[in-house]
Amino acid sequence: MTQFAIAEDGIRIAYEVVGEGMPVLLIHGFASSRIQNWKVPGWYDTLAGAGYQVIAMDCRGHGDSDKPHDPTAYHHDLMAGDAVAVVHAAGATNVHLMGYSMGGYISMRVLLQHPELVQKVVIGGVGEAYFKRQPEQQKAIADALLDPDWRRITDSMAKTFRFFAEQPGKDLQALAAYMRCDRSPYTPSELAQSTRPVLVVCGENDAITGAPGPLAAAFADGRAVTVARRDHMTTVGDKLYKQAVLDFFPA
Repeated sequence: MTQFAIAEDGIRIAYEVVGEGMPVLLIHGFASSRIQNWKVPGWYDTLAGAGYQVIAMDCRGHGDSDKPHDPTAYHHDLMAGDAVAVVHAAGATNVHLMGYSMGGYISMRVLLQHPELVQKVVIGGVGEAYFKRQPEQQKAIADALLDPDWRRITDSMAKTFRFFAEQPGKDLQALAAYMRCDRSPYTPSELAQSTRPVLVVCGENDAITGAPGPLAAAFADGRAVTVARRDHMTTVGDKLYKQAVLDFFPA
């Protein structure tokens, strides 16, 4: 059942709770949703079946959550605050945390800004490219999302995001606003300040984000898993990824 938490700026954040046990907060990737990123690939069943409580949220601009068109509404500090609001609304005090792609970026914000809420963190679909700020690529994607004629898009990555974002129910204006928000990654020395265990998982053929090792190495207690023969989109539901998470959480 869809429920709503209220963010500090009044935005409604949709979430749902499935199962019982140690809570796991799930934060999906860009232009996806809790259903597309987690439920359809079988993560609800995997985690609930292993004795965990799933708390899955729709990030602002996505799914059933409110979708502002102002780029300033999408700073990752605000979106980390949304995650905290969902944890509190769901009645949890301490969670495992898993984010994929955009959700991985947000998860790092939650980890460093609200460490008291987090036991362990899984960062999927974010690798060595995290440390390379790419405002030109963000602008290309934002422009592609709003181009009235997709045939004029020459940037291959931007075109991929445009096709993904054109699926029914998605708000191109909100997604472009997210891409236009200015944000900077943490440095390796900042990430090293966290002592929580972190698992970084990326597909072997993920050309968007690269290998997981360099990001995992930046954490004081980080480890990396590479999913063979998978790319950014196909890693999400892979059984090796799921098993790595199930091995990591109780260890």
